[in-house]
Amino acid sequence: MPLYDFQCAHCKTVFEVQATFKEKDAGLEPQCPHCNSRRTHQLLTSGQFLRRSEVGGPGSSQSCGPNCGRGSCANCRN
Repeated sequence: MPLYDFQCAHCKTVFEVQATFKEKDAGLEPQCPHCNSRRTHQLLTSGQFLRRSEVGGPGSSQSCGPNCGRGSCANCRN
């Protein structure tokens, strides 16, 4: 099950949330373990970027992101 990094907007605590892809797609609203605030946002980590680029793979029709096709990722380098 994947781990997702979140940061609390209130106290700035960074924490991990373990969730299935289905739970993530439904929208995670985790509670900060330090202050119990629900004002949190997901952090993008390099592991998430690598996993996403590997899913598409070379020759895939999936987009790698806004810079796709400009040599910014392994799938788009010529």
